[in-house]
Amino acid sequence: MTITPLMPVYPRCDVRPVRGEGPYLYGEQGEKYLDFASGIAVNLLGHGHPHLTKAIQDQAAKLMHVSNLYGSPQGESYAQRLVDLSFADTVFFTNSGAESVECMIKVMRRYHVVEGNPHKKEIITFKNAFHGRTMATISAANQEKLHDGFEPLLPGFTYVEFDNLDAAREAISENTAGFMVEPIQGEGGIRPASKEFMQGLRKLADEHGILLGLDEVQCGVARTGTFYAYEQYGIEPDVLASAKGLGGGFPLGACLATEKAAQGMVFGTHGSTYGGNPLAMAAGEAVLDVVAKDEFLDQVKTMGERLRSGLEQMIGNHPDMFESVRGMGLMLGIRMKTDPRAFVGWLRGRGLLAVAAGDNVMRVLPPLNIGEEHVREFIDGLSKAASEYEKPEDQ
Repeated sequence: MTITPLMPVYPRCDVRPVRGEGPYLYGEQGEKYLDFASGIAVNLLGHGHPHLTKAIQDQAAKLMHVSNLYGSPQGESYAQRLVDLSFADTVFFTNSGAESVECMIKVMRRYHVVEGNPHKKEIITFKNAFHGRTMATISAANQEKLHDGFEPLLPGFTYVEFDNLDAAREAISENTAGFMVEPIQGEGGIRPASKEFMQGLRKLADEHGILLGLDEVQCGVARTGTFYAYEQYGIEPDVLASAKGLGGGFPLGACLATEKAAQGMVFGTHGSTYGGNPLAMAAGEAVLDVVAKDEFLDQVKTMGERLRSGLEQMIGNHPDMFESVRGMGLMLGIRMKTDPRAFVGWLRGRGLLAVAAGDNVMRVLPPLNIGEEHVREFIDGLSKAASEYEKPEDQ
């Protein structure tokens, strides 16, 4: 067997995009796809958005990279906007979600060192979570498929049941540094935490002098109808990891923190060669120009309700295939009776793109600027594809 030039770690499908426009992708032979996968919740303004594209083009012609040895007017401006939009007092920029989670882990542990409790290193995480593919982030998840072949894992993580406040409470020890949780599990199957659970974690963290860290890599940046999902739970975290939609398709992540949580992050404690480069900052600013407005967030909620309503009506016509719809805003999941991967492949052959996830869930993650016509097109196409899938022509 001869290995391919692209390391074969992905089971790549036969969709081969070469161009995008709005919510559509186009293949090498002109095939057209309605993209309700959005690069797994990344392309939140669709493809080729004029404001985002122009911002990247203009900045690329001026300055792309210098390194963090120098002052960063671009980074300072963008960080201030994120601080103004969130709970945070300070921001560290990264290139990916996994790097943002890594920074969050370091912030949480370093905080206790500065507080005089260096033994507090254990971070409580939750089963079926996905935090990334680095050694620390796979160690933070309990999934064997992520661990296989990469042991020994990094110590310092305790796994408990998601959305189980009693289990979280019982797991706290004198060595606990904090909780790290996705408000809505993405890879785990679009599973929103309950308000009681999230508010309970905040209360437990306060009572025990530990930190609450949120992984909003997938659910953040307007996808749920608020800028970050924590707003819908009536809480604020101490530290938060963000990425995916943050750059609208350009690689960009961020670790946001309060001044108290980040007190240990001083000169020499962390760094990144590419993080916060001027080109990424321009992309991030352009995304905020569009999404960080009440009218845009209201539209996400409206389209989310329309999409959910249409999906719920549609799945009622196919009770042997589908069970339920769950999620928030335009981060929705359809729970199926069986593994969704075959059906996701079937949809691709009919010009519709979605994403499989855990718990037999098919993720529906469209661009956030879709209109009613795109919702109707997806629902109609999904319904037709489901009928064909249930009763293939050759039977």
